[in-house]
Amino acid sequence: MERDDIIEYSLDTHHSEEEGKKIRKKIIFVTVLLTVVTAVEVGLGIWASGMDGIKWEMVKWSFIIMTLVKAGYIVMVFMHLGDERKSLRYFILAPYALFILYLLFILVSEANVLFGIRELLRLS
Repeated sequence: MERDDIIEYSLDTHHSEEEGKKIRKKIIFVTVLLTVVTAVEVGLGIWASGMDGIKWEMVKWSFIIMTLVKAGYIVMVFMHLGDERKSLRYFILAPYALFILYLLFILVSEANVLFGIRELLRLS
């Protein structure tokens, strides 16, 4: 008697070798892209560790932008949101984008207030 509760998934593949090559190429591209962006972030952090002033501001904003790009790409690829219709993608990503912009606004405005207080204490 043959058991019907054991499923062999490797026998249930429905794609050709060309489709398999396409999938492997996409996996390699995603891995290389995320590795390169992470390496750039780490290298920029090491290079900019002693900076201050306007250069440091640019470094901080570049970290924020690169992190958001990586997060968006991860959501699109690994959570398969890139395979959905454009309207559904916007419907899901727009509230997150607005929330992130709101958090950045709070971060920048509170940092400016704290910087102002620090300058007032330094002058007195």
